[in-house]
Amino acid sequence: MGGSNGTGNRHAIEVRGLCKAFGRQSVLRGVDLDCPTGLITTLVGPSGCGKTVLLKHLTLLLRPDAGSVVIDGQDVMRLRGTALDGVRERFGVLFQAGALFDSLTVFENVAFPLVEKTGMAAPAIAERVAETLAAVGLEGMEHKYPSELSGGMQKRTALARALVRRPKILMLDEPTTGLDPSRTRAIHALVRQTQQRFGLSAVLVSHDVPAVFEISDRVAFMHEGTVRLCGAVNEVRAAQDPAFERFLAGSVAGDDGVAAIGG
Repeated sequence: MGGSNGTGNRHAIEVRGLCKAFGRQSVLRGVDLDCPTGLITTLVGPSGCGKTVLLKHLTLLLRPDAGSVVIDGQDVMRLRGTALDGVRERFGVLFQAGALFDSLTVFENVAFPLVEKTGMAAPAIAERVAETLAAVGLEGMEHKYPSELSGGMQKRTALARALVRRPKILMLDEPTTGLDPSRTRAIHALVRQTQQRFGLSAVLVSHDVPAVFEISDRVAFMHEGTVRLCGAVNEVRAAQDPAFERFLAGSVAGDDGVAAIGG
């Protein structure tokens, strides 16, 4: 299934023939994927299908055995050193566990990328952090520590940190893990709001099927290490693919398959 974002811009991310094995276990088996600029592309599929491993390639945490990853027009497989760091600066990442520093306040957690990676002056950092916290609904929480926050607020803090450098691309790995249905809906809505507010291209790995479809522009269904279906939500749901229908039925029933290294 093809499709365009309608803006005339190239894709934010293009993946071709991506392969990755860990020892004798082949996890990615020739993945092809386009993530259009300015849209949310959601990766779904049973545990062990390769979603998280694919995302780790997109965030440059892993290098493939074969294939290419083009981010914002640059083949990152050909880059090293400062050139690779330049590409990394274009995206923010929200990790599954949030990865907040327990010993830092909300303000310090969100400010951390600016303090470590930029030459911004303290007043400018404070202004940027305040603006970003407001965007995720955390005004007045600057001096709290992660242990004082609810699970939903911890996710919002982690999202603020991913957004604080104003990336062009946002990567989210299971952002609603551990949240109840009402907080899951709230985080989904927040992801969509911030994606639209900041004009982001987003790649989201999620197990919250079919709820996540409500905020997704495109869905890529992964199955046995490949992208089996990809397109607009209504296209994928209308595809009548037996593997996707089994996955959807299992997810609704609370069983998305057997966990494996592929994620």
